[in-house]
Amino acid sequence: MKAAARAFWLRSPGEGEIREVALGAPGEDEVLVRSLYSGVSRGTETLVFRGQVPESQHAAMRAPFQEGDFPGPVKYGYLSVGLVEEGPAALKGRTVFCLYPHQTRYVVPASAVTVVPDDVPARRAVLAGTVETAVNALWDAAPLVGDRIAVVGGGMVGSSVAALLARFPGVRVQLVDADPARARTAEALGVGFASPADALGDCDLVVHASATEQGLTRSLELLSAEGTVLELSWYGDRKVSLPLGEAFHSRRLVIRSSQVGTVSPARANRSYGDRLGLALKLLADPALDALITGESAFEELPEVMPGLASGEIPALCHLVRYGKSA
Repeated sequence: MKAAARAFWLRSPGEGEIREVALGAPGEDEVLVRSLYSGVSRGTETLVFRGQVPESQHAAMRAPFQEGDFPGPVKYGYLSVGLVEEGPAALKGRTVFCLYPHQTRYVVPASAVTVVPDDVPARRAVLAGTVETAVNALWDAAPLVGDRIAVVGGGMVGSSVAALLARFPGVRVQLVDADPARARTAEALGVGFASPADALGDCDLVVHASATEQGLTRSLELLSAEGTVLELSWYGDRKVSLPLGEAFHSRRLVIRSSQVGTVSPARANRSYGDRLGLALKLLADPALDALITGESAFEELPEVMPGLASGEIPALCHLVRYGKSA
């Protein structure tokens, strides 16, 4: 028997729509999930919405349960939290996280969902995918007790990194952003804040997540000798210029990339499941609610996404809620 569901699709760059989809009954070792919430990340997902995924990255950028191809039509997304309605007894009735696009109900292998801990609210659990990125970044960066650290770019990823760094003993952490409104986010997360011009220098580590050429340039300027910039930004099809003359070589500066698609080599003994499970445990901290800055109903996504992609609707993580009859 087939059940009905509805999904958000990017019809073409800048234009979204909701489509009816048919679901088959879950088979053995599969689950039927009814969506409670999903999240829109203003970074990668809005690049997809604007059609800015370079052709060379089409394969690397595929989401686990994506349908269609870039630049569209495509069903894209990866921050979904729902309730298991059918499936193995150990999962039935449990709230789970899944790397699934925006859809009211879906059937996936049981291995594709992770149970949300009881002390993590379902709406906060949509942040798991981004906190997982932050976990991987800090595995790559390996900050030390007492380090002087700046996080340049107070978006969803940068703020998640800052939130985790706030737990490190003895570190000086400053969230750096051109938007003064991000000061409230920094305060809620328990870290300092500064504009790019006023940021503290002499940093051992700078985590860059602004996705701007100016932000990456400023990140290099904030380093102490032999310091490292960990680059978390993804620029899509944009070219980036950097001042790699001047004192870049004499100060022995380092630029290192980090990307969530591969578990950090520094934790080669950990699996993707281990990393996501850790991210969900870290979401027990209510301070991370500061990263959810907007909310709308699933049915409103075709009207909301253009505003999120253009910046007209300011947001870190935008929460999408689903009705009980989703």
